[in-house]
This record gives sequence, C-alpha cells and structure tokens, in this order.
Amino acid sequence: MTATPSQPYSPSVPRAHRQALRDALFLAALPLVAALALPAAFAGGGTRRWFGGRAESQRAEAQAAKDAAAAAFYELDTAQRDLRISIETITAVDDTPAARRAVSDFAALGRRIDEASQRYIEAVDAHDLDRDELEASVAAHARTELTRAKDELANVKRELDRFGDGLGPLLGKAETQLARLAPAVERARQGLLAASNALDAVRETKLKADDLAARLAALGPELTKLNQGAGQHGVPQTLERAERVAREAEAIRVEAGRLPAKAAEIDHRLVSLRTRAQALTTRAGQVDPVLSELRRRFVAACWQDLQHVPEQAAENVRQAELKLKEAQAARDAQRWPDATSLLSTVRALLNTTDESVSAARDRLQRLNAVQKDPQQEIDRTRFAIRDAQRLAMTGRSMPDPRHARPLDDSVGRLDRAIASLQGRHPDYWHFLTETEGVRQTVARVVAQIREERGG
Repeated sequence: MTATPSQPYSPSVPRAHRQALRDALFLAALPLVAALALPAAFAGGGTRRWFGGRAESQRAEAQAAKDAAAAAFYELDTAQRDLRISIETITAVDDTPAARRAVSDFAALGRRIDEASQRYIEAVDAHDLDRDELEASVAAHARTELTRAKDELANVKRELDRFGDGLGPLLGKAETQLARLAPAVERARQGLLAASNALDAVRETKLKADDLAARLAALGPELTKLNQGAGQHGVPQTLERAERVAREAEAIRVEAGRLPAKAAEIDHRLVSLRTRAQALTTRAGQVDPVLSELRRRFVAACWQDLQHVPEQAAENVRQAELKLKEAQAARDAQRWPDATSLLSTVRALLNTTDESVSAARDRLQRLNAVQKDPQQEIDRTRFAIRDAQRLAMTGRSMPDPRHARPLDDSVGRLDRAIASLQGRHPDYWHFLTETEGVRQTVARVVAQIREERGG
C-alpha cells in the first residue's frame, strides 16, 4: 500500500513479502477461485501430508480466511493506485485550499492503508498453513488473525471509497481543464501561424506593418513556454497563456487584414481634407464683406463678437494645412496611428473654422430677416409660451407655481425684448438672443411637465 506518490510503502512492511503478494495476486487475476493458488506462491511449492479430522477442517478455514484477506489486500491496493491518479490529476491543475486539503486527507489515508497492510502481512508471515501436522488450535488462531486483517483492510477500503466519492467536483473540474489544455495550446499555435501569414500577405502589398510585427515577435517567448508544456509551467498557467496568446494572435491577424483598407482610407481622408481646407480658405475670404455690411447697417453689439473671424479662420486653415503635411509624412512612413491622430486634428480645426465662417453669414441673414419683419419672431415665441401655458393648465384649475412662475417670467422677458426694438438704432441681435432664450426656458418647462405626468 502507498501513502503518497513519493513513498511507495511503509519501511516496516517487508519488501520481499509485498512483492510476492502482488505477484501472486496479479498472476491469480482473481476471482476468488483462482486465488486458491496463492498459498503455493508463498510456500514455494512442495508436498505435504494431510491429516483428517478437525485439524484439516481448521486448516481449510484458515486457508479460506487467508485467501479472503489476500483478495481484500488486492482490492485495496488497486483502489489506492486508481485514486492516486485522481489526486495527481487534481494537483496538476488545482492549487486551491480544497485541493490541498484533498492531498493531505489522501496522505492520511495512505498511512492508515500502510498500517492495515502491515498487520495483514504480519498475519500471513506468522502462520505457515502448509506445514505438516498443523495443530487445530494454531489453524484456528491463524484464521482469527487473518479474518481480522481482512476486516481491517475492508474497512480502510470503504473509507477510501468514501473519500474517492467526495473528490467528484474537484476531479471533474481538473479533468475539464486538462481536456481544454491540448485544444487551447493548438489554437494558440494555429493563431500565431495565421497572424504570421497575414503579415506576410500585407508585406507583399508594400506595407511594412512594423508595429504588428513587433507585437507578433513579443509572443515568441510565450510560444516557447507553451512548447515546454504544462509539466514545467503548470496546467492553469499554461491554459491561461494559451488563451491569451490566441487572443493576441487573432487581434494581430485581424488588424493585418484591415491594414490595406486602412491605408486606402487614410489616403482618401488626406485628399478630402486637403480639398476642404482649400474651400474654407475661399469661404474665409468672403467673411470681410459680410462684416463690412454688418458694421454699416447694424449697431456694434450685433457684430463685434465676429470681429476676429477672418484672422482666426485663416490661422486655423494654416494650422490644418501644416497638420496635413505631417499626416502625409506619417502615412508615407506607414506610422498609421500617427497619421490617424493628425487627420483627426485637421478635421477638428476645419470644423471650427467652418462654424465660425458660417456664423458670420448666418448672423447677417437672421438680422436682415428680423429687421424686415420682427413680428414673425415675436409670434413664434408667443405661440411657444401659450402652448406651454395650455399644457400647464390641462387637468388643473390652477397651474403649479413651479410651472407658472417661469412661464410668467418668459412673458415679461418677451415684452421687454419687443420694447427694445423701439428707437432709432435697435439692437436686433439682443432681441434675437432674448427670444431664443425665452423659447429655451419654455421648452424646459414643457419637458418638466411631461416628465412629471409620465410623458
């Protein structure tokens, strides 16, 4: 019997007897009828004289007890060997407290098994049942000791069986991980191969993909560890490494496959943004005439915030063109992240310029419209207020003060904005910003009412 994988048997159990017992039991191959040949294996053959009567009856019973004990010994030894495989499977995968406790419990059972095996072998050695003229009392004593040894072996076997039944969850988890290990390692290897092939295909299109190549090269040491195996690095660690390598290799493969399309997209954006910058240069040159008209026809408050639009637009376009040159250089060097980042900067600069240039023309158009007919803006704002007031009164005899107060204030604010149009040089821009502010306030009140009423 064995206590641990590193300590085959207790030193107190004679090695020659243990080996003789195992050889005889394996050769007999059980069942019990075949095991009747075991005595000859221990006795070394030969003949004996048989005596009838009670002595021979006791001898036969003692021999039967010996055979039963041998069968129990064999069953326990086989069960322990099988269970050790399960323990080794668990320890190869699992280092949790539960797994360590299982190993400790198995070692304790191993010591119990060694003790029972020692007593069994001592009982076998103590009684030569093939001896001539074996006394009935000696045979009876041998039967008693062998039966006791057999019972103890059977009891330990039951303990071992119960312990084995309790290993089910740990063993299932370990076997699942082991079953995943080989496919995971193979997926990692195939993923690295696919990534390498994808990079080769990209290079054939004259794209360097140096950053992807560096990422792939960084996975080389990981592949070496995978090839060294779980025996050296542990099953959980190897499984995690294989899955991580497979993910990274797949990401490299996908990015390599997209690289030609990304290069084409960057080329298209370079052309598009360069064209847009040229168009904005033309539009920015048209801002000065717009500002001139605003200054001539409207008070300073209507246009003074637009004074710096021409200079700022020209500076933005200049910065955008510089960034476009840098982006072109990055694209030529195939520094794709740099090229993408620079193009995003160019786009932001041109968007800002577009908005400021458009603001000057939009300002003139809105001021022209309100100067010609302010009543349209007044009616639009009053309609929004009245619509909100009707909503506030729906289902109520009195409006909620939280809604009525801002609406009443909006009425007063509109009246003041209308009054500001009186005079020789009205501030039409102030009027427009006030009416827009009133409509925003009214919209917030409407949203609040609808939210409180569930839409």
